[in-house]
Formats: sequence, structure tokens, C-alpha cells
Amino acid sequence: MAASLKLQSFLSPTSGTKATQQLLSSSSASSYVSLCPPTPSRSFLHLRTSQFFTIKATSSSSSPSPTTIAEPIKINSVPTKPIEGQKTGTSGLRKKVKVFQQENYLANWIQALFNSLPPEDYKNGLLVLGGDGRYFNREAAQIIIKIAAGNGVGKILVGKEGILSTPAVSAVIRKQKANGGFIMSASHNPGGPDYDWGIKFNYSSGQPAPESITDKIYGNTLSISEIKVADITDVDLSRIGVTKFGDFTVEVVDPVSDYLELLESVFDFQLIKNLLSKPDFRFLFDAMHAVTGAYAKPIFVDKLGAGPDSISNGVPLEDFGHGHPDPNLTYAKDLVNILYGENGPDFGAASDGDGDRNMILGRSFFVTPSDSVAIIAANAEKAIPYFKSGPKGLARSMPTSGALDRVAEKLSLPFFEVPTGWKFFGNLMDAGKLSICGEESFGTGSDHIREKDGIWAVLAWLSIIAYQNKDKKPGEKLVSVSDVVKEHWATYGRNFFSRYDYEECESEGANKMIGYLRDLISKTKKGEKYGNYELQFADDFTYTDPVDGSVASKQGVRFVFTDGSRIIYRLSGTGSAGATIRIYIEQFEPDVSKHDVDAQTALKPLIDLALSLSKLKEFTGREKPTVIT
Repeated sequence: MAASLKLQSFLSPTSGTKATQQLLSSSSASSYVSLCPPTPSRSFLHLRTSQFFTIKATSSSSSPSPTTIAEPIKINSVPTKPIEGQKTGTSGLRKKVKVFQQENYLANWIQALFNSLPPEDYKNGLLVLGGDGRYFNREAAQIIIKIAAGNGVGKILVGKEGILSTPAVSAVIRKQKANGGFIMSASHNPGGPDYDWGIKFNYSSGQPAPESITDKIYGNTLSISEIKVADITDVDLSRIGVTKFGDFTVEVVDPVSDYLELLESVFDFQLIKNLLSKPDFRFLFDAMHAVTGAYAKPIFVDKLGAGPDSISNGVPLEDFGHGHPDPNLTYAKDLVNILYGENGPDFGAASDGDGDRNMILGRSFFVTPSDSVAIIAANAEKAIPYFKSGPKGLARSMPTSGALDRVAEKLSLPFFEVPTGWKFFGNLMDAGKLSICGEESFGTGSDHIREKDGIWAVLAWLSIIAYQNKDKKPGEKLVSVSDVVKEHWATYGRNFFSRYDYEECESEGANKMIGYLRDLISKTKKGEKYGNYELQFADDFTYTDPVDGSVASKQGVRFVFTDGSRIIYRLSGTGSAGATIRIYIEQFEPDVSKHDVDAQTALKPLIDLALSLSKLKEFTGREKPTVIT
């Protein structure tokens, strides 16, 4: 990866999707250029794409070109059988592409969703559809459209080429007052024929569907017997415009405009533009060949004046350029090397597959996600116009460090600790209790939408740096990212934090390890000694929602010590195969003279304790973590 990548004109598909029979219709790359006649068939068969292609999504739109097919839609009832393994995780259903390509696999889940919703939530209603551009999205979009029509949806808004970032889907749902929306993404997981695909549903306020709905979906996948499918042609998603089939409408929309309009109402774009125009400030954004490549040029270059060469890997690709679109120190290593290299840029950032995660870097400096949300919260009122009256409340996921807690305490703001999963923030936002929140897993956001938002976080940080430097005269030394972080530590203390990820472990061993830890905490007592650490309490985190009273249990095994140090163990629900074990280690340090110690050095005694306490090597056979954050 080069230090920067000039955005080229996006190319048209280099090859077609090889047409094979499926339940809905024959789908090929040419179907994105012209409508294809329906191909009758009795069941879904496999879909294959021989080569990858690039996707174009810009903020400028051509005039809509409506297509109308006046005849009433014929609805087919297609027999099907339940398929095992369709229980959604913390953020939708994620599996390998080949699993979703199995007969009726995706169709069953989509139909089970409609079977789970009250009719008034979709009948003759408006739904949004978009995704991150990964492999299988094109075929999946046509499947979803036809089942939506078959179930009586009135209109679908779909991003051009099927592109809409997860934050943009939430923004469009809210602005257009839609009933909900589908997001085709496996988030930060790799894409391509041998990798991952995912689907989730967001409700009318733009938030991920609550467990009450996802549990119903799973229950209906176990009893489903038919799929309702509209006998309509594939829709041309390559052109902005309207296609009507009887009473059903599909509108292909610009994926950027509604989202960009919202961001302009949140931030002072002129303030940021002034920063990016400074000759002594250099900015680099790595879109990781993922969905934010479609947003980076319209926002950072066209609106904010950054140079075209400030966007790296800005072309969305079906396989993310053979990369792993997870913005962390391991998978965004090329960006890290540039920022830590000789004479690196002043500010670097990256976002993930579907655009909801972020990583923030300064020159030779990494900002942990836990620190990032705390620093945004501490500076929001003065640097971001949206928060000019101050945040309503702050919240973090349970494994995230306590840095945000200290900001909430100093600012006398309501504070909430919730399980991992953005949906838990949504209720608090809708109730007017929460403004800014974050997760240690590189997710940060606010109540401008109901999803975490990678570009929002980047703009928040640029706003903070811009505000700190707004009165600097030419030639004066600029306040840097590291200056902002170290000033924050001096005020609030530093929460040393690290996460060890062990990806694709054998599920049996991983579950046995968590079972062992649950048994261990049932026997622990306050005051027990673990090396130099004295136990305050140990539990399996349970959360009672203060808005609706719902309870989420078994959300992570915690060992909390009297000095505030914590060790947490969780199995992640965001992977598509095997089990991912996450271990979180945290220790608070108020002494400014110790703030520059490397986190791995400061935390080594706790890390050693965490590994020995869990018997991870014994249960999983793993010697080393896949990723260290």
C-alpha cells in the first residue's frame, strides 16, 4: 500500500456474474445495465462471479430515469424447509459466502424476518437496502428486493450499485422516515468467494433490530415452510432512478447525499477545511478498499478540500483488495507504518468494511478506541456544533476502558455501561438519555444516527484538532494528536488498556474455557489475592435496560480488582466461523510520570495473570493471539 492512492475513475464491471438458475431470476453483471426477463425456477442454486469488479458511488447524481411495468405483480409461494444455524449474533447473521449460496439460505432468513414483523411495520411501507460492496451483495440485493415485493412492501430505496455504508443506511432510514432497512455486510470480516457475508435489519429509528425481533426471526427460521417471491425482473442498480412494478417501487439513490447532508449539520465543515488547508498539516485516510471509498472523495476532498492523494485504497472492491478491512494495528499495518515512518503525516485514519468502525492515528501515535471516545466526549461541547448545549449522557460497552467514566463524572453527565452490541445504545438514545458512546472494538458514535460511525469519528477528531489550532498563525507549531491525548491523560489519568483476540478457535475448547471461568467466579470471594491484585468482585456481566427493563445476561466474565484493574473474557459474536476469544486487560494510572510507558509493558503482570487464570493454552492450544490491540 502506498502512502497515498489517487482516486481513479471507477471502472465498470470487468466481467459478468455467470448466470445460473435461482429462485428469483437469472442474475448477471449485465443485469446491472439492463433489465433481464424473469427465469422461472423452483429453488435457489449457487451463484458465482468469475472475477472481481470495482464499484462507483459519488455524491453527484444524474437525472432519474424511471421505468414502469404496469401489470400487477404475480406473487409465487415457493416451498422451503428450515435450515439450521440461522441464529443472529450481536450484529446480524454472518456466515461464509458459500453458506449463503446454499439453496434458500438467504431467502429463508429474509422471509423469516417478514414473518417476525408486525404487518404494519412493512406492508405498503418504505424500506432501505444497501451494503458494503462485498462479494455476493449484487445477487443478494435482487433476492431481497423480490422477497420484499412478495411480502407487500410498497417501496425500496437502494443505494446505487447496492452501496450504502452502515451509518448511511441509518441516516437514510431516519431522514426518509422509512420503516427499516437491510444492511448487506459482514462488517470488518474479509470478503470474497471463500470468505464472509452477512445481513442484518435496522428498525425505523435506524437502530439494529432488538433481541426481541432477532429471537423471533430465529424461531421462524426453525418453522418456515414457504417463501413469498414477486415474479419481477432484476432491477438495474447501476443507474439512479425509479423502477415500478405495479404497486411496488424500487428507487436507486445516491448513497452519499443524505449522509453528507447530516454530517454537515453536525460539524463545522469550514473549521475542518481551514485545518486541512494548512500547508503544515498532512492528512491521510485509508478506506481499505471498502465502502468508505465511495464517501471519502465527496467528503474529504470535494467538501473539505483535502488533496486527492490523501485518500488511500479509495476504490471499493468485492474482496477489499484481498485485504482484511478491520482498522486496527494488525490489519491496517500499511497505514500504521506510514504514520510511524520518517516524516509521517500529522493525522491518519481508517475505516472498516461497512464504514462503522474507525482507527485514529497521529504521527507515531496510536489513539486507543477507549481513549478516543473519552476525548471526543471531553471536547465535544466546544469543538462540535451539534453538541453546543453539551452531551445528554455518555455510555460505553462493558469491556471498554473506564476512561469515559471519568469524563462523565467530571462533567456531571449521566453514564451507562452496556453489553457489547450497538443496539444497546439505541434505547438510551431514543429515550433522550445518551449523546456520545463507544466500544473498544473501534466503534464510536453519537445520537445523530443509531449506528456507530467511522467517518463521524474521523470528523470529530479533525474538529478537535482544528479547534485547538484555530488561532495558530502561519509557522506556529500546531497542536498534534499526541498533544491532545497527553493533555487528556494529565487531566483525567490514563487507563492502560489492551485486547487480545484469538480468532477462529475450535468452538468446543472456547466454550469449555468460558464454562471453566464461570465455574471459577461462582467460587471466588472478595478479598482473594491474585498475585499483587486483590479481588473486588468477579461476575458474568448482566445488564438491565433502564428504558424497557429487558435483561441481557452472560455478557462477559469479569475479574475486577480493588485498584480498579480489570480482566474480562468474552466470546465474540461477530465472526462467521469457529469462535473468537477476546481478553481485555485494563489498569488505571493517575501518575503523569508513568503515562508514557508502553501499554504492553505497563499491563504485563495483568496480562500474565489473565492467561494463567483462564488456562487458555490448555483449552485452545493457542500460543499467541491473532491480534493485539
